[in-house]
Parts: sequence; C-alpha cells; structure tokens
Amino acid sequence: MTAAAGSEPVGTQEPATIAELLARTVERLGDQPAVVDGDTRLTYSELDERSRRFGAALVEGGVAVGDRVAIWAPNSVEWIVAVLGLWRIGAVLVPINTRFKGREAAEILRRSGATALVTVTDFLDTDLVDLVRNSGVELPELRATIVISGPVPDGAVGWDEFVAGESESALAESALTESALAESALAEVDRRGAALSADDRSDILFTSGTTGVPKGVVQTHGRTLCVALDWVEMTGLRGGDRYLMVNPYFHMFGLKAGILAAIAAGATMYPEAVFDVDRVLDRVESDAITVLPGAPTIYQSILDHSSVGSRDLSSLRVAVTGAADIPVELIRRMHTELPFEVIVTGYGLTEGGTAVATSPGDDFEVIATTVGRPRPSFELRIVDSDGAELPAGEAGEIVLRGASIMLEYLDDPGATADTLTADGWLSTGDLGALGEDGNLRIMGRSKDMFIVGGFNAYPAEIENSLLRHPAVQQVAVIGIPDERLGEVGMAFVVRAPGVEATEAELVAWSRAEMANYKAPRRFAFVDELPINATGKVVKEQLRQQAAASAPSD
Repeated sequence: MTAAAGSEPVGTQEPATIAELLARTVERLGDQPAVVDGDTRLTYSELDERSRRFGAALVEGGVAVGDRVAIWAPNSVEWIVAVLGLWRIGAVLVPINTRFKGREAAEILRRSGATALVTVTDFLDTDLVDLVRNSGVELPELRATIVISGPVPDGAVGWDEFVAGESESALAESALTESALAESALAEVDRRGAALSADDRSDILFTSGTTGVPKGVVQTHGRTLCVALDWVEMTGLRGGDRYLMVNPYFHMFGLKAGILAAIAAGATMYPEAVFDVDRVLDRVESDAITVLPGAPTIYQSILDHSSVGSRDLSSLRVAVTGAADIPVELIRRMHTELPFEVIVTGYGLTEGGTAVATSPGDDFEVIATTVGRPRPSFELRIVDSDGAELPAGEAGEIVLRGASIMLEYLDDPGATADTLTADGWLSTGDLGALGEDGNLRIMGRSKDMFIVGGFNAYPAEIENSLLRHPAVQQVAVIGIPDERLGEVGMAFVVRAPGVEATEAELVAWSRAEMANYKAPRRFAFVDELPINATGKVVKEQLRQQAAASAPSD
C-alpha cells in the first residue's frame, strides 16, 4: 500500500500531550480520513473539530481540570470523539470494561470519583445505565450521564443534545473559574489544551491484582504517549494504513496501541463494537484493511472460517498479538495462509504498556515461543525472591523500568510501594527467563492470572465474587486450557453446610454476576482445599486434579 502524501512519521521532537499529538496530525494530514464507522466518515480536521465541541460541552457542563470522566461503551466514533474531547480539557479518562456487570462498573465509578459517564443503553440488548442504577452502589460524585446510543432515560442526556448544548447544565454546579466563565467554552477548550503538560494525568485504567480488588493505574500524558509512539515504531504503522480496531478501547491495546497509535501515524481507524468473524472478513475485503491486531483467538477464527479461502484479504499487512501461549503452527499459518508482511508478538501490562516484543524478521519459533526483546525505552531484569539478578536461562520474576511505567496506583500508596521502587523498577509478578539471544520466555504467572480470549482474569477477584454465593464456603480458582479461548476458569468449591448448589446453578450465577471472561466454566465440589504449612492453597495440586478430570477427546 502506498502511504498518503504528507504521512511522514511524527518528528524527532515528540509531542508532550495528547492534545499536541492530535494538533500535529491535523496540521500534516487534516484532509486525510481519520475514522470510518458505518455511514460516518471523518477526516482528521473533522475529528479535531468534533472532539473540540465535545470538550466544550463538558466545559459548559462544569467538568474541571483533573475531573474524571468515565466511558462505558463499545468501540465507536463517539468513543474516539469523547476521549479526545475530555483529554483536551484536562479531564482524566476512566474506561470501563463493557463485559462488566452493573456492580463491577459502579464500583469503578465510585472509586474513581467520576463526575460524568459516557455510555449506551443498547449494547447487546443491555441498558448499561440501568445496570449502574440498580447496582446498589451509591455514586455521589456522578452528576452527568451522556448516552451515545439507545433510549435516553430520565436524568440522562442524549449525545446529540449534549454536544449541541441544548440540554440544561448537565452537572450540578459549575466548576469553572471566573476567568473561564468569561470566555466561550470553545476558547476554554483551547486554553486548557495549551496549558497541559506531559506530567498531567491522562487516564486511570483499572486492573485486578492478587488481593482481588481492582487497582487503578494512573498514567500521565507523557507516559501514555510513550506507549503509542513506540507501538508505531514497533509495528511500522503509517499514514494511509487502514486499522480495523477489534481490540476494545477500554483496554490499553485498543486505547493506546489503537486510537493514539493511529493518530500518531495518521492511519484511518475502523472501530468494531464486538468481534464477529464474518463481519471482520467482510470489512477486510470491502475496506482493504491493512492492520488487524488482536488476541490469538481472532486469527484462529479467521483461519478456521469456511470462507477464508475465497476472500480477498490481500490488503492485510500488519498483525500484532500476544496475551497467551501461541502455537508455532498458528504463527506459521498466519504467515503462509494470510498475507501479513509483519507479525509481532509482545508482552505488556496496564502498568507500563508494551515492554517486550519480537521483531518483524524473527522466525516462527521465536514469535510463537518467546515475547521477544525489551523495547528501546525499557530495561528488563530477571530476579530471584531476594531481588538479585539472575543469569540467562534461569527463571525468576520479571521486573521492568521504562519511560511509560505508571505513576502510581490510585489512592493506594501501599500497593504502589509494593510494586514500584523509588528508582522506578516495577515488579510484574510474572515469571520469565531470558535466553542467550536476549529473547524473553514467559514461564508462568506468580499472581496466578490466566487469560481468557485476550482478557486478563484474576483468581482472587473471581474468588471474592463467588464467596457472595450462599452455597460457597471456600473456593479456589485456576485457569484450565480451552481450545477456543486459550484458558477459562475452573473453581474448586467447599460447600457451605446445609446449602445445596449444582455446577449448572453456579455457572449460571457466575455469568449473571461477573463479566463473561471471569465466570468459571467448570466447578468441582471438594471436601477441603489443599493447603500448605502457611495456610495458602496449593493451586498446583488443583491444576493436577483438573488435568486428571479433564474430559477426553
């Protein structure tokens, strides 16, 4: 594919803020297509203006610098407009997983202190506003709910009405200063954008840790831009690329390696609300998609589709994957049966972005069995339990230091201190070993995290949820292999005395109470959980039991 005119990479002087990044791309590529979403097609100049107007609507509604604005919605052009608009006025993004149930989402809103929520009421036949309102969680800080699509309930405001400024003040009391009140809202957007610095907070992405309580990863404009700009360098993303965005925007992969990387390169964004292999194949063919990142299951679904051989997929150029152990055969098939010129796998985390990745010239074995080498802005060490660095070939904990490592965990100095040293080294909790060639192999996860179709699932969080069921007295959750999703959850349950529950009942309850990737697919009832001398559950024994009881083919 030929790059669009004027699509040279971002200059050597990197932008300090996201507002500056957008402004540079508009200056270079204002007339080039930025977003294609159904019948909506925006150039970069049009995207710039729409995000400016959304920012102005937030200003008029009283959103102050530093206020948190949550987005709980599937990928769409409005998601992109909203996030760019809130960033331009110095607000802080709080994205929420669309798989979350009402209580899970409401807890994120409560803990972040979000003053505004951008959402939908018609996602997969679900009213997300109704879920929050019936969660039982009090949200005293939440003063505005903006509905992108679907019926607009009482107390909320529709997207078009909000952006047009036709609604009454969305937030209770204006937080603007007297000087800002004297200016127009659009001028205030520009003033705030110009006043931002690389050290201003940009986003809080919530992840789960071993305590089972989600932790808010606080990042700044500068650190967030490091993730996006390095991803462009890593993949060769360029102006004129057509980027099909299956990775959800609430995740770092979709947000920073998606929206922001595309803006940095001047690529065209094609948001997808949910992954559907037929629709993806249609869009690749009709829109000549060149860039298609995703979890390994996405590529497996494409390769196994009955019509793949008759489709024109010749435009595909870049594939980026990770988040699971990848069969060498899958990488080989991606290379030989699909037209990708670049296939990259990597290792990243919410706390720092993509830290390690393979290179385009690596062979199938390296791409499938390792996650490559540290990115230029990262240092990596493998350490033992005492923090001493280990030689190549020995497994230990992966610790990282780099320009995009998180600022802190939200309102949790204890967890921050436990994870991040004073000189910037981040303890990942993941186990790995460096080969003599410098490639990193992931050996295991000390935090017992497992990955379901590309989504991180944390046993402690799932266990805490299951303990709310009256039949569950004790529980331990592990990840078990699954042909389609890579891994799924299996729960070992000690029943509460006098309370009965079947496996089918617990599966159904879990799916109603948790995001689908968290809900265990299998349950086993045991008289007691295996514990060691310190009282900790020995999950290796549970994994052995699960393997022994796995259904045979």
